[in-house]
Amino acid sequence: MEWPDGLRRCRWANPKNERYLAYHDHEWGVPVRQDRKLFEMLVLESFQAGLSWECVLNKREAFCRAFDDFDPVLVSRYGEEKRQALCADAGIIRNRRKIDAAVKNAGIFLEIQREWGSFSDYLWHWTGGKIIHEREKTRSPLSDAISADLNKRGMRFVGSTILYAYLQAVGVIESHEEGCFLSQNSSE
Repeated sequence: MEWPDGLRRCRWANPKNERYLAYHDHEWGVPVRQDRKLFEMLVLESFQAGLSWECVLNKREAFCRAFDDFDPVLVSRYGEEKRQALCADAGIIRNRRKIDAAVKNAGIFLEIQREWGSFSDYLWHWTGGKIIHEREKTRSPLSDAISADLNKRGMRFVGSTILYAYLQAVGVIESHEEGCFLSQNSSE
């Protein structure tokens, strides 16, 4: 595919959606170590289940507003009234199971922070702080292990495929396609 700026990108980056291109070029695969950002991406990836990432990304600003800028402390305290308001918010994906999971996952996210010092320390310990380079996968032994641990702790919507996409999004796994200008293994 020819891009107007001459750069080659991953095939999934929709050239007609500026928000999607900006996400590809400046966020996807960039290592994240800030807990608030890690929580944001965990929530967004869980809402992606069964949908396209582009759909979720197009609603990101509404999600940010609706979920109090992804503050896990605030989200963990959402009661029935707030959950119903989220179910009525046309700006986000209104799936009650995913909303309930986001609230439950926020509490577990905070428990992991207390146990490990930060969620970042927990997440990056699985690779010894190193970035994994691999392509053309939808799950791996790493995503299987983290998914199993998070499920054991009580998180929901964190299956291995969702976790793999999450790990790619937050840069634990670098998966830019061969030839993409951001690929760290590109031969170009």
